[in-house]
Amino acid sequence: MAGYSSCLMVAFLFVFVQKAWTAGGAGNGLGELYEWHTLEEGLQISQKTGKPLMLIIHKSWCGACKAFKPKFAESAAALELSKHFVMVNTMDKEEPKESKYEPDGGYIPRILFIDSKGDVRPEIYNKNGNPEYKFFYHDDKSVVESMKQAKELLTAHTDRGNEL
Repeated sequence: MAGYSSCLMVAFLFVFVQKAWTAGGAGNGLGELYEWHTLEEGLQISQKTGKPLMLIIHKSWCGACKAFKPKFAESAAALELSKHFVMVNTMDKEEPKESKYEPDGGYIPRILFIDSKGDVRPEIYNKNGNPEYKFFYHDDKSVVESMKQAKELLTAHTDRGNEL
């Protein structure tokens, strides 16, 4: 019986630690293994390094955001691709107010890809999603596809420059 209690306690602690780890911190539930930055900081890093910026705009109270976060947090493919981006997520009051961050509306969650000049690149969107909400993603697979496209379109020149 004591062994059963110990196993139960270990399982409980594992779940608790995992939830706490993915819910708080700079990742805001999107995963703490990513290298997150604020938008202001991210734009500066992007300009200096030439890396494109990936911006995830979400809210703490949003049901769709809550469903999306663990999928993204646990995506090995997205984590690997994130090395080619300056990663930014804004939650609640951190959401940028400029209209350029709402290319087809202010719905959430939305993911935007921004070049090193600070320009939102609207041609990079969820090709498998609703055409009325192009920047809405409900799963990590769609995000990974857009990350691959953004990497190809926006990092080709920086990758070549690093070879010298």
